[in-house]
Amino acid sequence: MTTPDPPEPEAKLTAVKYEHTADFAEVLTAAGGALLISTYQAGRLVCVGVHDGRLNFSFHAFEQCMGVAVSSSRLAVGTRHDVWMLRQARELAPTLDGGPFDNCYLARLAHHTGRIHVHELAWGRDELWLVNTLFSCLSTLDADTNFVPRWKPPFITQLAGEDRCHLNGMALENGVPKYVTVLARTDTPAGWRADKAKTGCLLDVPSGEPVLTGLCMPHSPRVHAGRTWVLDSGHGRLSLVDPVAGTCEPVVHLPGYTRGLGFAGKYAFIGLSKIRETNVFGGLPIAARRSDLKCGVGVVDLTTGTLAGQLEFQSGVEEIFDVQVLPGSLNPALRGPNPTSDGTPQVWLSAAPRWIG
Repeated sequence: MTTPDPPEPEAKLTAVKYEHTADFAEVLTAAGGALLISTYQAGRLVCVGVHDGRLNFSFHAFEQCMGVAVSSSRLAVGTRHDVWMLRQARELAPTLDGGPFDNCYLARLAHHTGRIHVHELAWGRDELWLVNTLFSCLSTLDADTNFVPRWKPPFITQLAGEDRCHLNGMALENGVPKYVTVLARTDTPAGWRADKAKTGCLLDVPSGEPVLTGLCMPHSPRVHAGRTWVLDSGHGRLSLVDPVAGTCEPVVHLPGYTRGLGFAGKYAFIGLSKIRETNVFGGLPIAARRSDLKCGVGVVDLTTGTLAGQLEFQSGVEEIFDVQVLPGSLNPALRGPNPTSDGTPQVWLSAAPRWIG
């Protein structure tokens, strides 16, 4: 048991203004998929699609929206108390108003985790993995419990709802967890806060040993195209990791607190956030550039290490948590659990009748 959280008012989406580089739609088209962006501060999952060469934005209410996991037929969205599952219903896409759409995802199920501070999510071989930040572990789900603890860092001595190391990011390789990021190797309640500017680590899951140390609030480790990547968020950069040597090389510096990383081909899509005036972000190297920071998504061409495009939210959204590419769908329709808040009509998908009698 943990101390009850104070109630939080529903996040209200104020007027959103944005701008983007002229070729952003072209980059998304070349990447072959729409962009999903989660923002817990605004409580929305943003879908950015492309139709007739123009960007199409839609905003979907999910309370304190965090990690997003994408598979060939479903999405998972982590929220304040639940993990929502959306199933693909491509056959409905042509029938929906506001299109034309090339795909459709409908909210089907919610698993109540309670407020475990869920961070990143990823579909594994046959199950969903989630970063359970409050309990400092990786978890899966079953029908009878809030969560199933599956792995914890070896320095964590007790399964307790105390956010002992701020485990926040996860990379899968061949369908199983390979790396995680923590803000410190600490084993006391919120112990990571003491010296967070230089205690971040990338851990190897199978061994539990550190691959990299001395990072500044790292997030979003990934394995892509046979290489390992991590966001050194407190420096605002994307770095390429050499796990054998235990080193990393900055690829590009970006104008934001980097958190949320998705790949499509040669492109890396990186979430950018402004930083709040709180003790969480105080003392970070990126704080010296506070006035220049942006909120949005930067697109990096990995073949050149240069910025290929950028989307910036100028108002209404200030923090990004996750960024994922939805492959094979350039202009999908999402129908979340709150159609009234989203301003979208309710959609029903019925099974074939199985009448009794």
